Amino acid sequence: MKPILNFLLVVMLVCFGQSCKVDENQTELTTSNSLKESNDPAKTGQAFIKDDESKPTVLSIAIDSKEHSTLVAAVQAANLENALVNAGPLMVFAPTNDAFEALPEGTVENLLKPENKEVLANILKYHVTPGKYSEEFLTKFKQLGQANNQYVNVEVVDGKPVIGGAHILASIEAGNGIVHVIDKVLLPPTE
Repeated sequence: MKPILNFLLVVMLVCFGQSCKVDENQTELTTSNSLKESNDPAKTGQAFIKDDESKPTVLSIAIDSKEHSTLVAAVQAANLENALVNAGPLMVFAPTNDAFEALPEGTVENLLKPENKEVLANILKYHVTPGKYSEEFLTKFKQLGQANNQYVNVEVVDGKPVIGGAHILASIEAGNGIVHVIDKVLLPPTE
């Protein structure tokens, strides 16, 4: 039994030694999966690791969408990038740029100010639900518990779920959940 364990240990060491390489002259780690960490100290964590081989996360989907640049700017202003790459599953209701433009004039600009970071984070967390439910399955709910510890109402109109008054325009599978593109910004109830 001991020779087998020694053999496995040697194999693991050889495999690990070949799959990872640290260049002492650079601050990036290169592995067999082509991952690279950002050199920007303000941008640390899993959200800033480049991975071209895995299925995109809910954050990657938003970043790659021209229709969600305002949402991405808000996520960045609230420093919530790392929360959206967690293992999940996460269900993100992603308002389009048009949905943000429909808010009263100056609302988005005001929310993006550093002094409103907590308010913005609360609003954004209200767009995230633990789980991964299809549009059809969402018709079975009356409420969803959101990441900000509040609930959003679900109605069924013409056989389709309406989440907090927002209609789902499209649904995109992600590596850590699902993105439901919506036509309205969800605003949490004030207490």
